[in-house]
Amino acid sequence: MNPTQKAGWTPLPHADEDLERAKSVPETPQTVAPTYRLAWNDEDFMTRRELRPVRLQLELMKPELVLSERGIRSTVILFGGARIPEPGGAAWAAKNETQKKNLEANSRYYEEARAFARICSQHSAASYYREFVVVTGGGPGVMEAGNRGAADVGAPSIGLNIVLPHEQAPNPYVSPELCFNFHYFAIRKMHFIMRAKAIAVFPGGFGTMDELFETLTLIQTGRMERVPIILFGEEFWRRSIDLDYLAEQGTISPGDHDIIDFADTADDAWKVIQKFYSL
Repeated sequence: MNPTQKAGWTPLPHADEDLERAKSVPETPQTVAPTYRLAWNDEDFMTRRELRPVRLQLELMKPELVLSERGIRSTVILFGGARIPEPGGAAWAAKNETQKKNLEANSRYYEEARAFARICSQHSAASYYREFVVVTGGGPGVMEAGNRGAADVGAPSIGLNIVLPHEQAPNPYVSPELCFNFHYFAIRKMHFIMRAKAIAVFPGGFGTMDELFETLTLIQTGRMERVPIILFGEEFWRRSIDLDYLAEQGTISPGDHDIIDFADTADDAWKVIQKFYSL
């Protein structure tokens, strides 16, 4: 035991010490039995359905501890489609010629996301990368562009990946020490929002819509303080979501859509943040 550890001195062995001791015991019918494993080091036990509350807590705690120890106080979220390629890249997700044409045209949003992340990261440098740190879902498309923009200027960025039925690896621009993986969508979304000072939403599909509307709901209901919500590509969003129609129908209040700003360029989006926070 090390009495100088930052967590404080204790006369009791730490868990990591007992884990090593447990590995060194002789191999006998008793010690190789599943019941002999330390409970928290037993994958079969930890993945039981009855342990779901514990796993939810662990998924909340692990990134929180890492981000707090790193000193990250606020973030800028980049939501957007995984299927949008970089300019000149293959529209790998296209199922027909129309989709191919549109995805290739929408590749401009990859460049704007990358540029926007660069601007945020350059501003973040003034706080030693504690404020306005870029965070994405860690995957391809717009997410890759966000992490890549931060990497362009030597800044750290966060990736919040999730296990999906099809193979998905983190994009190579996420800072390895800030790359997380989740089982629970709900906990992942909590980590997106918990430090968010601004949210930039690029064209995307169901996942992007889900993330956007959950954030709008939190702000509309007063469960979250208002922060800038910037939709890139006004034409795309006006056609995708008719908020004026919702207001006309009375399903939202007339002023509810005022919490949204539109931007077509990275510079325009950063001006919204500057104005909101008087930077």
